Amino acid sequence: MSPVAILGMLFSFLGIGMPIFLSLGLLSLILFWHEDAPLIGLPQLFVDHLNSLTIIAIPFFVMAATFMQRGGIARALIDCAQAWVGHARGGLALVCVLATTIFAAICGSSVATALAMGTILIPAMIDRKYEDHFALGVVGASGTLGILIPPSLAMIVYAIIAEESVPRLFLAGVIPGLMQAGMFVLWIMYYTRKKGYPVEDRMPREEFKRVNLRAIPALMIPVIILGGIYSGIVTVSEAAGSAAFVAIVASVFFYRGVTLAEVPGVMAESLKMTASIVFIIMGALAFGHWITGAGIADALVNFIVDQELTAWQFLLIMNLLMLVLGMFLEVFAVILITVPLVLPLLDTLGISTIHYAVVVTVNMELALISPPIGLNLYVLSSISDAPIGTVIKGVLPFILLMLGQLVLITYVPELSLWLPELVYGN
Repeated sequence: MSPVAILGMLFSFLGIGMPIFLSLGLLSLILFWHEDAPLIGLPQLFVDHLNSLTIIAIPFFVMAATFMQRGGIARALIDCAQAWVGHARGGLALVCVLATTIFAAICGSSVATALAMGTILIPAMIDRKYEDHFALGVVGASGTLGILIPPSLAMIVYAIIAEESVPRLFLAGVIPGLMQAGMFVLWIMYYTRKKGYPVEDRMPREEFKRVNLRAIPALMIPVIILGGIYSGIVTVSEAAGSAAFVAIVASVFFYRGVTLAEVPGVMAESLKMTASIVFIIMGALAFGHWITGAGIADALVNFIVDQELTAWQFLLIMNLLMLVLGMFLEVFAVILITVPLVLPLLDTLGISTIHYAVVVTVNMELALISPPIGLNLYVLSSISDAPIGTVIKGVLPFILLMLGQLVLITYVPELSLWLPELVYGN
């Protein structure tokens, strides 16, 4: 079956509203049936990949993100950020970037980050006469940091498919993530000064102390996650479990955003989100298994070799492909469809799988705020009652900034590789 026919079927399934996990699974079954290939190996394939300590981290990070969003932790982080930078011109927009950066270092989910920050900050910015599109754009773009700054659910999924080290991948996202946050801050400072946005009063000293003390339990969560992993005290999955536990305790007993009676419901909500991710992984594993068995991966390697493409040409093609796919598919789908195809090529072209993971992740950040499917666009539209066109207008300057960053990260691999190599060696 031709690649065009395969892609045509996949987009047809998605076009009629079929969930991505079902689209991939059904497509895989059709392909196996068409090739008269045995299905006996699929159950063992699922067991081999899903019976993994790495994948155990996913439900715990999702659970931590859900409790942070619902339990008052996001509010505490925003108040803390306001104490430090809220008095600057356009302070609430700067608060958004700073609070989102810290939130991203806990939850690993872009949609959860945008939802938690947007629910509180969008009304606050609009109340202070910020333009609607600017407020929405800041939150939407800042929310994408959730899948770049560690921990990152997208990088955990990449690690499962590529059989790569999660701690190395997490470290690779640190410098690009801080770069992106820095670019957003510079743009906000320029734009708010140009528009003459208001300057807030400094927070009184006693209030400053109270707000920072109140934020300590929330700030301890990234310390537990990243400190535990890189000190060698805990594994990634153990750190995720600890983060979920601390998020529950802080939400129930300290911030009181969730009652004990509500805990099972919130946990069920997070497990439902996890199940959807796992089903997508299973569908992609089946699809990747067929690709390997049908010899498509080997044929693609040979084609690239025959075309004598250089690494920079290959990366340019993949960036364009992922940008297009990201406009129509959700993050995990793009990762799970493309990564199994290109993994055999990376070694041939001398491209580090760690570096490529960051390139993929930045592309997926762009996908989250790119029309027509970008999830963050619809999250912000739904919580603010703003037209989707207003959200798109707000994120456009940030899309341009992120495209520039994508070029830098793609062709300056040291930005991604320096920190992992410093900590772990080559």
